[in-house]
Amino acid sequence: MGSLADFQNEIYLNGLGDVRPGLPTDPAGLEEAARLRLPPEAFGYVAGSAGAEATAAANLAAFRGWRIMPRMLRDVSRRDMAVEVLGTRMPAPVLLAPIGVLSIVHPDAESGVARAAADLGVPIVLSTAASQSIEDVAEASGDGAPRWYQLYWPKDRELAASFMGRAKAAGYTALVVTLDTFALGWRPRDLDVAYLPFLRGVGVANYFTAPVFQKAVGGPVTNDNVQMALLHWAANFGDPSLTWDDLAFLREHWDGPIVLKGIQHPDDARRAVDAGMDGVVVSNHGGRQVDGAVASLDALPGVVDAIGGQATVLFDSGVRTGADAVKALALGAQAVFLARPYAYGLGLAGEAGVRHVLRCFMAELEVTMMLAGHARPADLSPEVLVRV
Repeated sequence: MGSLADFQNEIYLNGLGDVRPGLPTDPAGLEEAARLRLPPEAFGYVAGSAGAEATAAANLAAFRGWRIMPRMLRDVSRRDMAVEVLGTRMPAPVLLAPIGVLSIVHPDAESGVARAAADLGVPIVLSTAASQSIEDVAEASGDGAPRWYQLYWPKDRELAASFMGRAKAAGYTALVVTLDTFALGWRPRDLDVAYLPFLRGVGVANYFTAPVFQKAVGGPVTNDNVQMALLHWAANFGDPSLTWDDLAFLREHWDGPIVLKGIQHPDDARRAVDAGMDGVVVSNHGGRQVDGAVASLDALPGVVDAIGGQATVLFDSGVRTGADAVKALALGAQAVFLARPYAYGLGLAGEAGVRHVLRCFMAELEVTMMLAGHARPADLSPEVLVRV
């Protein structure tokens, strides 16, 4: 792959033939286009957050609280955005965050996302709550394409072990365990229209295809027992009794890197290191869980300091642009998760929409770094930024 920034020139050159991008190149325009195109319930589910959505707003505002300080007369003629994170090589320090129930925005769903990501070499992180199975998405991704698996840790330990075993067998190389969603946050956009995709049979593919789950509901899930299956899903989705001592269970069933997602407090970051975890994701679930919580970017420096280089620090929540990624990387993240923008791209144009969003994001990341005087992600540090 050539320079990621070449996508900018490609757009302009196509314009000479009166060909313009089919989708917006800025995230605000992308979101607005998705709002106009998608069913209201589907858009509300993706765009919505907890409570008054103050945490989601804080995530975005936190990025505006930092400014990039460009440096001049530095040789940036040769640039390399590629990084390796937890054994996974990627063309830029970005992964596609786990988002469930993607079939509500487009029939291509998670498989379309996997194909687009694989085409560009970008790792996907597949959600347990995907609308397509672990195996089907792995097949769509293809041999050798980078992919990680995100676990919503259910009450049924045998089911949790089954998820991990299936993911490992299907070629997912790292495990991302989401800690902040053992119960759903209070989300008025969904509540006002009584819309929860799972109870409509969407986002439960990995459960319904699990032999452990089928055994618990008396056999394969059919129209005859689907209501019982959904009730069993609801009863087992999350486990509020989990503690740090339970992390040993993960090591018993996963022999690759394990990352804890949802870390905000430095003390929790230290405990993750003490428990032998390979990394953490500084995340507040995009504001979808706790309203009025700290912005992820505001929490990032404290977590980086607490980790002290002993584990990998990744970043999630509020990332919209390549410039956002530069700021998170400068503050110590080794890669960022991109979430809502690619879901909007999927909703607008399926697999091609995801590819468009990814190319825009990575091109802007490289252009921003180049113009700020930096040729590779490793060059970024807090000195790149000025606090407003």
